[in-house]
Formats: sequence, structure tokens, C-alpha cells
Amino acid sequence: MILDIARLMLFPALMAFAAASDLFTMTISNRISLALVAGFLVLAPLGGMGLNDFLMHLGAGATVLVVAFGCFAMGWVGGGDAKVAAGVALWFGFDHLLNYLLYASLLGGALTLLLLYARQWPLPRPLTGQAWLLRLHDKQTGIPYGIALAIGALMVYPETQWIKSIDVTHLAMH
Repeated sequence: MILDIARLMLFPALMAFAAASDLFTMTISNRISLALVAGFLVLAPLGGMGLNDFLMHLGAGATVLVVAFGCFAMGWVGGGDAKVAAGVALWFGFDHLLNYLLYASLLGGALTLLLLYARQWPLPRPLTGQAWLLRLHDKQTGIPYGIALAIGALMVYPETQWIKSIDVTHLAMH
């Protein structure tokens, strides 16, 4: 039961924290990425993930890390975004990676267009006292892509074995 609760709560909580952190500070702490890796390394074997699947998940995480850091080197994404995307890929493996990347890309594009549009207009006076809104509205600031990465991950997560293997009837009885 504790394993089911961990599978049900840990990943979504980390995604919510990553999105909120990026929204309010335009940074994603390394602690989030490290927690994603640690959570996977603990929960995968406890949940009965076989060695082949475990290695495939590691491969997915490593692949995304290499590609995302290439994007970071080109200035296209932030370092925190690259690490979170790799952490999500670690959890999803190759089975759900394409769906995740598709959702994250579409959501990221929509977020970018929304912010570029909103930044054309002055921030309403009652909102100018909020430092995070001023930073978000600043044309010189990047896009908090961690929001799109987190929402995309939360859209795909229910389709993974992490959730499908939870015995919900057992949880409901306790």
C-alpha cells in the first residue's frame, strides 16, 4: 500500500513543484531532478520492474539528457528544463516518451505564444507589485517551459504502468 501511495503521489507532486517553481522564480532546482532520479531508482525495483525495462528507462533518460543539453547549449531551453525532461523520460521510458514530448512541445508552443502576446501589453497596475509577474512579463526573460514539461508529464502519467499497476480498490478500503 505504501508503494502504491508513493507511485500515486511522488511523481505528480514533483511535477507540480517544478511547474510552480518555474512560474514563480524562472528556475527549477536541481533537487527536483535529483528527487525524480532517486524516486525512480527506489520505486522501480520495489515495484518489480525487470532489469531489461530498467535499462530501457535509463536509456530513455540518458537520451533525453543528451538531446536536451544540446538544446541548452544552443540557448533554446534552460538547464533545469533539460534535467526535468530527462527525469521524466527516466520514469516514462521509451514506451511513453513520444507522447510526452509531443504534449510538452505543443503545450510549450502554446505557452510561448501566450506569453509573447501578453508581453505586448502593459501589465495591469494592480499586478505590478508582484515580482514574479513582473519577471514573467519582462520581454527580456525566457519562457518558463517547466510548466509545459510538467503538464505534459501529468497528462501522460496516468497511462503508465506506474499508475496502472496501483490497486485502487485496495487503497479505497483503507
